[in-house]
Amino acid sequence: MKNKIEIALAGNPNSGKTSTFNHLTGSMQHVGNWPGVTVERKSGQYRKNTQIELQDLPGIYSMSPYTPEEIVARDYLLSNSANAIIDIVDATNLERNLYLTTQLMETGIPVVIGLNMMDILEKQNRPLNIQKLSYGLGVPVVPMSALKKKGLNKAVKKALYIAQEHGEVQFPTYDNRLEVALAEILDVLGNTVPTRQARWFAIKLFERDEKAEATLDLSEMQKKEIEEIIQITEKVFDDDAEAIVVNERYNFVTQLSALCLGERDSISFTFSDKIDRIVTNRFLALPIFAGLMWLVYSISIQWIGGFGTDFLNEQIFGDWVPNIAEKTLENWQVAEWLKSLIIDGIIAGCGAVLGFLPQIIVLFFCLGILEDCGYMSRIAFVMDRIFRRFGLSGKSFIPMLIATGCGVPGVMASRTIENEKDRRITVMVTTFMPCSAKLPIIALIAGAFFPKDNWVAPSAYMVGIAAIILSGIALKKTKLFSSDATPFIMELPSYHLPMMKNVVRYAFEHGKEFVKRAATIIFVMNIVIWFTSSFSWQLHMVETEDSILASLGRVLAPIFAPIGWGNWKGTVATLTGLVAKETVVGTFGILFHAGELASEDGKEIWGNLTQSFTALSAYSFLLFNLLCAPCFAAIGAIHKEMHNFKWTVMAIAYQCGLAYVVSFLAYQVGLVVIEKRAINILTVLAFLLAAVILFLLVRKPAKKAELPSISSKDFEEMERV
Repeated sequence: MKNKIEIALAGNPNSGKTSTFNHLTGSMQHVGNWPGVTVERKSGQYRKNTQIELQDLPGIYSMSPYTPEEIVARDYLLSNSANAIIDIVDATNLERNLYLTTQLMETGIPVVIGLNMMDILEKQNRPLNIQKLSYGLGVPVVPMSALKKKGLNKAVKKALYIAQEHGEVQFPTYDNRLEVALAEILDVLGNTVPTRQARWFAIKLFERDEKAEATLDLSEMQKKEIEEIIQITEKVFDDDAEAIVVNERYNFVTQLSALCLGERDSISFTFSDKIDRIVTNRFLALPIFAGLMWLVYSISIQWIGGFGTDFLNEQIFGDWVPNIAEKTLENWQVAEWLKSLIIDGIIAGCGAVLGFLPQIIVLFFCLGILEDCGYMSRIAFVMDRIFRRFGLSGKSFIPMLIATGCGVPGVMASRTIENEKDRRITVMVTTFMPCSAKLPIIALIAGAFFPKDNWVAPSAYMVGIAAIILSGIALKKTKLFSSDATPFIMELPSYHLPMMKNVVRYAFEHGKEFVKRAATIIFVMNIVIWFTSSFSWQLHMVETEDSILASLGRVLAPIFAPIGWGNWKGTVATLTGLVAKETVVGTFGILFHAGELASEDGKEIWGNLTQSFTALSAYSFLLFNLLCAPCFAAIGAIHKEMHNFKWTVMAIAYQCGLAYVVSFLAYQVGLVVIEKRAINILTVLAFLLAAVILFLLVRKPAKKAELPSISSKDFEEMERV
């Protein structure tokens, strides 16, 4: 059997790299994490030749090891696994993209340039000479369009050819004075490094890259000679070594771009520029974003997704499946306890969760469209303008966008933030964003208590963003978190029609993950909930109100009475939500399905929820479960990113405390304003809390302070990550 050819796809973020990968591999791909990190990795077989394995590297701007993505790409390319690289270059941002190209070429791996978005460049009336670009770089250049699926297969064929040819690799050439220094370093290295990677190591040693030096077994004499070469060159250039290399790369790229890229025939705004003048406008950006989120949640929760959920809840899991299961079990003459487990536990619990699958799929289909067309990148830019007002940067919003899918990768994504204090704040507030696991709770409350109001579901999203912004303002004014905002730079891709294949895959992956959780964690939890809600402490089968679960819930229920739902069922559902947020709905499915409340009509089962909650207390319940501590998996991710148990406890305490305060304010003020109740001591306390919050938001910032010291063990763990 032939040995597999491994081809890496590399490029800047938003260059079209992932779209290219998805088209080339189709369904023949798998997703995982790179060893030792949580950066997503995609591998897949080339559809037209299964002997070719494609690796989708994370989008990066350079190979300097500053972020997890850059470390992953660098380590992989230096591992000698890749036989060739297809560098996806955005033709509309040639100079920015070619900076990474110079570094990829220096790895010694054969490179093919996949010049993407040529169709957009043509619309901009900017001629590009492909032959001159290829000649200047010394590598093959293939014009392509990932959106229109043109030239992709040709790029793979060219990469396969140069991988098998094993010809001499071309490198960018810089100023003669730098080239002389690099040649001298190569002489000093001798056989210390592999021939293929010799130039890359020479440049990195010239830049005084400690990570590169640590991978080599250099003698003290070699280190001394290399340092002398660097110092002499710095005097010649009158600049430091790293700046010399950066300037030379940019000079090379600038000259090459001028050689092959013509100017526009006339100065004019592109289609993307015209749209951005509206959607990123200082005054219109946020209203447009709010309107789009309202539309997305309305489509997902009430309109298209709502129809599918109603059908599953009322017909499939509320009528057909339970009836078929009951008749089958009666014919088999199974024991009553087993019949109750299957119908009242597994079907009622898992069915309650799975019933919201249509809304999950529709939501992520809509978000996938916004992501694929280029709009979500603009939101990070818009939010940077807001975040910077209270000391955070737009980098903090990226983890929050990721958290709309799942809190775990959202928390993990915070490690790309260089400022330690900003990173800790981001970890603490990221899970305020409603993730896919919280969507069933939102849909349940909206459908059961506010069936005619389409503001409830979008308000959950806005409450999450408001909690993040206000938390950031308050925390940044404390001595513990006070610091300057870090700069935020990102490439805004051109708008284009979304590729439906990518959008469908995006929605399908999230839907599959939702079903997977329902079939594993939630399935097990539903069995536990059924057992504890069906048996007494003496292990006798009893009514739900006399069960183990009821007795435990009643002990803790008074804690939640001031926020409107001091009943044991709501208390138990909230606690089980710590395992997985979907379990909140599964718990209600079991508790309100059992005993006298059982009904042949699935709709009436959810109607029974109104016997334990009012509309106001239900919304308070929603607020608390949106903002309180996330599931155990996300708590584990928070602990991993905090590197410290005390910081983890602080984060969880802050989340639960804020959730309680927000719910308390909403319920107590709602009692007076909406339900016209008389003012009491709790109302006064609510107004005092509101005054304290206002003070924390408007007070002067505290003086900056260093973070508390951490142990050497914690520091070693941070270095390892």
